[in-house]
Amino acid sequence: MADSNTVHSPLLTYASMLSLLTLCPPFVILLWYTMVHADGSLLQTFTYLREHGLQGFVNIWPKPTAVAWKIIAVYAMFEAALQLLLPGKRVEGPISPAGNKPVYKANGLQAYAVTLTTYVALWWFGIFNPVIVYDHLGEIFSALIFGSFIFCIFLYIKGHVAPSSNDSGSSGNVIIDFYWGMELYPRIGKHFDIKVFTNCRFGMMSWAVLSLTYCIKQYETYGRVADSMVVNTALMLVYVTKFFWWEAGYWNTMDIAHDRAGFYICWGCLVWVPSVYTSPGMYLVNHPVNLGVQLALYILVAGLLCIYINYDCDRQRQEFRKTNGKCLVWGKAPSKIVASYTTTSGETKTSLLLTSGWWGLSRHFHYVPEILAAFFWSLPALFNHFLPYFYVVFLTILLFDRAKRDDDRCKTKYGKYWKLYCERVPYRIIPGIY
Repeated sequence: MADSNTVHSPLLTYASMLSLLTLCPPFVILLWYTMVHADGSLLQTFTYLREHGLQGFVNIWPKPTAVAWKIIAVYAMFEAALQLLLPGKRVEGPISPAGNKPVYKANGLQAYAVTLTTYVALWWFGIFNPVIVYDHLGEIFSALIFGSFIFCIFLYIKGHVAPSSNDSGSSGNVIIDFYWGMELYPRIGKHFDIKVFTNCRFGMMSWAVLSLTYCIKQYETYGRVADSMVVNTALMLVYVTKFFWWEAGYWNTMDIAHDRAGFYICWGCLVWVPSVYTSPGMYLVNHPVNLGVQLALYILVAGLLCIYINYDCDRQRQEFRKTNGKCLVWGKAPSKIVASYTTTSGETKTSLLLTSGWWGLSRHFHYVPEILAAFFWSLPALFNHFLPYFYVVFLTILLFDRAKRDDDRCKTKYGKYWKLYCERVPYRIIPGIY
């Protein structure tokens, strides 16, 4: 079961699970409060909490309001409808540990285009003002915190009572099952994939929607959009567009193919992505930094380059897998390792491990441009406060941990072939260093 996920010592695993379960919800509220009401200053928030104690924290935690629930419900139903109704190519995911091959409908890019067009059109024609979303942001995050917690309880019960496939099961521990999840591919009915909804259509989509919201709020407050906000929003939107362009490739990644649907993935995508991932833009709303044309262009170009390299890494590996290694990588035939492994049902299968191109630099080189891209879309905030860079720090820790988990999983799966692979590509993330 989920023991493949718990690659750290049991004590560390428990400590990290319990701390994330208890600390992440209040952190989301403190982040929002600091960005929106405390000038982005950690010191200001800390001083307030020191003076007012726990009651002060209770006072700043917004109650989920009817407006917040309505905004979330309409948005969730709209995205669910697009996921089910928009046409899309039939795509097969990788074979699961239990031998299942999940089938998806790839219509993410269409859903993304429809969502952003609809949102901007509603504002443009005066039907709905996105400023309402910003003005109720604390209540929305509060509602998401509680609503998503209930949703994770639903996933836990569903995993026990009505799992969608035999890629499910219990570790025998309630906390581990709730945190890591019971099912790998939970679905409602035959066609509605829950992880595609939580990770892609709610989480990633809300990143783009909130980026636009922050832009519109700044425009309506100051009568213009500062170049810092333009650079931040442009880079984040390009990154999210890249994600939806490549969404079918995402379904082959660790998040979907290996991590089960529990608090870690689903609550994270429903709450942490909209709040933390968008936080540099949230800060910029009330801090219209003027970069000047030259600096703005430098940051924009550097960020775009990082997003492109991140995309090209994924494209290279995808093409390599799709053509079974019969393709060109950087203009020549790829070098590879043919690795065999045994599934849980006892079948022997083979995988190709790419050891050239971007993937010859390090085993997870694609994380380097991803972290740098996040740095460049945070950089327009300049350096008056640390908090706009929290996402970069968080992302770095997340990806370094994910690289370790992925390496440990591959070591168990491929055995001697993985050892050979590590000899050929010795660095985990940063070439020449780590």
